[in-house]
Amino acid sequence: MINFNEQNNVFTLETKNTTYAIGLLENSLLVHLYWGKKLNNAINENWNNDFTWRSHSPFDYGKYSTNALPLEFSAYGGGDSRTASFSALYNDGSRVSKYYYKGYEIIKGKPEITGLPSTYAESGDKVETLVINLYDELKKVNVYLNYSVFEEYDVITRNIKVVNGGETLKLHTVLSAMTDFFGCDDMDIIHLDGAWARERYVTRQRIVPGNQNIKSQIGISSSYHNPFIAICDKNTTENTGDAYGFNLVYSGNFTAGAERNPYGTIRTYIGINPNEFEWVLETNQSFETPEAILVYSDKGLSGMSRIFHKIIRTRLCRGKFRDIERYALINNWEATYFNFNEDKIVKIAQKAKQIGVDTMVLDDGWFGRRTDDTRGLGDFVEMPDRLPNGLSGLAKRINDLGMHFGLWFEPEMVNPDSELFEKHPDWIIHTNGRTPSKIRHQYTLDLSRKDVCDYIIDCVGGILKRANIEYVKWDMNRQMSEVGSAMLPAERQGEVMHRYMLGLYYVFETLTKEFPNVLFEACASGGARYDGGILHYMPQVWTSDDTDAVERIKIQYGTSFVYPYSTMGAHVSACPNHQNGRTTPFEMRCNVAICGQFGFELDLNKCTDEELETAKKAVQNYRRLGEIFHKGDLYRLRSPFESLMAVNEFISEDKNTVLVCIYPHSTVTAGYDEYIKLSGLDENALYELNGKSYGGDYLMNKGIHIINDYEYKTKILELKKQ
Repeated sequence: MINFNEQNNVFTLETKNTTYAIGLLENSLLVHLYWGKKLNNAINENWNNDFTWRSHSPFDYGKYSTNALPLEFSAYGGGDSRTASFSALYNDGSRVSKYYYKGYEIIKGKPEITGLPSTYAESGDKVETLVINLYDELKKVNVYLNYSVFEEYDVITRNIKVVNGGETLKLHTVLSAMTDFFGCDDMDIIHLDGAWARERYVTRQRIVPGNQNIKSQIGISSSYHNPFIAICDKNTTENTGDAYGFNLVYSGNFTAGAERNPYGTIRTYIGINPNEFEWVLETNQSFETPEAILVYSDKGLSGMSRIFHKIIRTRLCRGKFRDIERYALINNWEATYFNFNEDKIVKIAQKAKQIGVDTMVLDDGWFGRRTDDTRGLGDFVEMPDRLPNGLSGLAKRINDLGMHFGLWFEPEMVNPDSELFEKHPDWIIHTNGRTPSKIRHQYTLDLSRKDVCDYIIDCVGGILKRANIEYVKWDMNRQMSEVGSAMLPAERQGEVMHRYMLGLYYVFETLTKEFPNVLFEACASGGARYDGGILHYMPQVWTSDDTDAVERIKIQYGTSFVYPYSTMGAHVSACPNHQNGRTTPFEMRCNVAICGQFGFELDLNKCTDEELETAKKAVQNYRRLGEIFHKGDLYRLRSPFESLMAVNEFISEDKNTVLVCIYPHSTVTAGYDEYIKLSGLDENALYELNGKSYGGDYLMNKGIHIINDYEYKTKILELKKQ
C-alpha cells in the first residue's frame, strides 16, 4: 500500500484503484507527482526532469523554483508566493519558515488525532499511515505530514502535526492538506454554497487564473459554504471522467480553494481558516490539524460521492446506530411551536402510532421561562405548566404507546433572560468593552472553557438519566460574534474559535460514550453545521429547516455530493409550507423525504384519511427500502440544477434491487415522453419492472420510458434483478 523507492526517491501510496505519488526532490522538497487511476509501473526515475526548465526564478538549487513546483507542503516566506499551508510568527518578529525533508515512517493502521474527530480503522482493515518529517533547522520546529491510506475504500486522509522544539511561536496558518496539480490548468471547481433554508446548492465553475476560495469565519462550518471542494476535468459528468474531492472533518471556521498560477499548475488546499486563528505554541508543545478526506474517482462525480458515502458512513460515523436502520419519528415543532401541553403531545403521538411511526420528539419550549424564543434558553428544567409530570411522566406515556421518546436541546446557547445568564454573565463569548450582539435573542456560551463544557455535560446528562429519552435533537442557532473569552490572556484570544471546537468535541465525546443507546441528531438553524466533525459523534443531521419538497430535492441532491442519505434528516411537513408557502402533493413530500432518515413535522390529526393512508404506506416503504437508500450505491442521473427534474438511482449492496427516484420539480409539458438511462447495472442480466423484463444493457443504453403526467408527479420505481 505504501512504499518508498530509494532509487527513484518516490513515495507511492496505493489503494485498490488509485495511486498517489510524491517525489523527494534533491532530498529536500516534496513534489506532487501523480494522483489518479492505479499505475502498474513505477514512476520513471527521471521524473525530476519535468521541473528543471523552470529556471526563471531559481530557489536554492539554481534550477528549481518553489514558486512553480507542484508541492505537497509550502511554508510562507520560502519563495513560493502562492497560498501557503503553513505560516508562523516567531519571537524575533520573523515570519519566514523553511522546512526540508528529514525522514519518514510507515505505520500499520491509523493513529487518532488528539481531541479531534477523524476516520478510523477497524480490525481487518487494510490501512497504513505514512508520516513524513519536515524540519526547520533555524527555528527547531518539526512538521509531520500524515497520510493514511484506506486501501479497500480508495481513500487517503491527511493532516499535519507541528511540534515546537524551539522558542515560543505563534501559528497563523496550518492547513490540513495541499495538493498541486501540475499541467492541469483547464479544470472546474465544484463547491456547495447557500444560506438558511437553501443549504448546499451545487456551484460549478471554471478555475480561472487566481485564487477561487470558499470559507467560513462565523464559528461554524455554516450554511454559506460546506467544507468540501471537488475539482474535475471540464468534460467530467456525474458518471464519467476524473473527479477529485476534498472534505474537511471539522465543524468550525475553514478555508478551501483552488489557485491557478501562470504556469499551468492548480493548487488545492483545505483546512482551518487562518482568519481569526492564532495559536501560541510553547517549547515542546504540539498542534494537530483537523483531518482532510481525499477521494479520486475515474467514474465521475457520482463515483466520487459513492466513495465519500462509504467512508463517512462506515469509518467516520460511530456507535450503535452506525449500521442499523433508525427511527421513523414525528416532531411537534411545526405542529405546535410553543403552544403545547402534555396532552397535546400525547395526542399527536397517538395518531402517529396508528400509521407506524415509532418515535415522538418533543421540540423547543419544555423548560424554564421558555414561552417564546426570547427567554429561558440555558435553564433546562421542566416547565410545570406544560409538563406537570415532568419529562419522565411524558416519556412514560409515550413509552406506554409502544413508542420511543426524544427531546430537543440547544445547550450551546443562552438567552439574556435566563437564570443561567444572570448567574454567569461571563460564561458567554464576548470581548471586553464591547456590547455583545444578541442574535436570535441569545448569546453563545464559551465552550473554550472547561467549566462551561462540564456544565453542559452535567445538565444534559442529568436529564437523560432522569427520563427514558432515546433520541436527542441537538440544536445550535447562532453564529459567533465579538469573539473572545474571559478565561484566556490577551495573546491567546485568537485561539477561542478553535478551542470552542475542541470543547464541543469533548462534550460530544463524553455524552455519546455515557449514553450509547441514545440516537443523537445534530441541527444548526437547519443544516448550518453539516460536516464530518459532527457526523463522527452524531450519525445524522437535520438537513435543512426548509421542508418544502421542491427545495429539498435540490438541498438533498447537493448534500449527496459528499454525505450519504443515511445522514440526512428528512421529514414530511404541512402545506402551505411554513418556510416558503408552496403547496405540493402529500405523496411528493413523502417520496422526497423517504430517501433520508424519515419522519413527520406536522400534526397528523389534521391530515385527511387519504393523506394518512399515503403516510402509512410511506412508513412501510421506508422500513422496507431504507437499507437500499442508506447503504446502496447512489448514481445521480439528472440534476435539478440543470433540468426540470431530478433523477436518483440507488442499487442495493447485493445488486439485486434498483430504486429509481424521479422528481419533477417544476412545470413540465403534460404527456411529454422521455427515457432515463440507468447506470451501474449488470449488462448481461434481466431486470423486472411492473411485470415486464428489460435487459441491463437496454436500460443503460436506451433507458426507462417515463411520461411526465403533470407538475410534481414524483415516482419511485423498483426494479428486481432476475
